[in-house]
Amino acid sequence: MKLLRGTFIGLFSLAVGLLMVWQAMPTQAQGSSPARGKPALYEFGAKYCIPCKQMKEVMAALKTSHGEQVEFRMVYVDEQKPLFEQYKIVAIPTQVFLNAEGKEVDRHLGALTKEEVLKKLKELKFIK
Repeated sequence: MKLLRGTFIGLFSLAVGLLMVWQAMPTQAQGSSPARGKPALYEFGAKYCIPCKQMKEVMAALKTSHGEQVEFRMVYVDEQKPLFEQYKIVAIPTQVFLNAEGKEVDRHLGALTKEEVLKKLKELKFIK
């Protein structure tokens, strides 16, 4: 009986370990990189998060005013978990700024106002 229980525990532990390794492997989400030649701002959040809802409004306004220069994208944890893993997002809201080659050049944790985002975009030379 002890042998059977030990075997079961060993197999269960192995299965859990494999599952954890498989989930931790990097994934390439569909559409995970910005449009070539155009910098991007990814806003990582959740639909239930109040500061994230505020950032959604900021992102919509920025997309209207500067969408031809910068890609603005909302990324929700319950819909695009692979992107959260790819960019190693640990708290929301988080903004990730990507240059035209798709390389992360800056990151901010917490909500920002439209003016703060515009200042950062100018600082990074994403807009004039």
